[in-house]
Amino acid sequence: MITEVEGVALHLAHPDEISAEWVGQPDVMRQLLAAWLVVDERDLPMSPRLIGKPGVGKTTLAYAAAQRLNRPVYIMQATVDTRPEDLIITPVIEGAGKLRYVASPLVSAMLQGGVAILDEGNRMSEKSWASLAPLLDNRRYVESIVAGVKIKAHPEFRLVATMNDDASTFDLPEYIHSRLQPQILIDFPERDEELAILRENLPFSEERILEYVTDFLQTAHAAEERYTVRDGLNIARYATKLRKLALDEITYRQALHTALVETLGEEALRYAPRP
Repeated sequence: MITEVEGVALHLAHPDEISAEWVGQPDVMRQLLAAWLVVDERDLPMSPRLIGKPGVGKTTLAYAAAQRLNRPVYIMQATVDTRPEDLIITPVIEGAGKLRYVASPLVSAMLQGGVAILDEGNRMSEKSWASLAPLLDNRRYVESIVAGVKIKAHPEFRLVATMNDDASTFDLPEYIHSRLQPQILIDFPERDEELAILRENLPFSEERILEYVTDFLQTAHAAEERYTVRDGLNIARYATKLRKLALDEITYRQALHTALVETLGEEALRYAPRP
């Protein structure tokens, strides 16, 4: 799709379409939707950040919340190499001496009134965050030096940043920290919620495999181990495949033992449920 801003043609990104169903933890869903709510014509939506360990479902929550608003969703993956122009508009050579201006997923969401998910935002440098400062306050715009245009956000535009709680990230500059509010913390789910997540994502797996993996995860959580439901899904999925391939030759516990070791390593066995 192409749209025009101040006489400049911008090629927009396509929305992301993924399978995402938020199971359990209704409080964090309510907190995110409340942050995006506009309660008066003088009010503005907030730009929250979702914080938690890798694999707890931050992106899933953001996508599922956007679906509840019936908005197109654009996911922008942040890395240490993300440049300001990557966040806004990138020039692409098109033919002899001709440039095509390609809008980022974030800018595409701004123009289309969609939801932008800035994934793993605290992997970005301060220079990149600085280019988004006017978007995150009441100005609600970004400026592209490359294309020479100012892009204002559609009234229905919403933004959320997900951030991993680990050591491989940057600290946010204070002026960005104060703009990305509220801070919504996502913790490990309770047992029934974790089992429901496994059932939702792996409806084809044996119930005893899902129960085993849930018990493993809950024991690991209690020990403050960083294993998450994403790890559990990988273990259960692999064990299911091993069983499918050799149903008469491998027990479900043998399949789980192999899946556990080959997914997380021998050290994970300390949290494995006892026979």
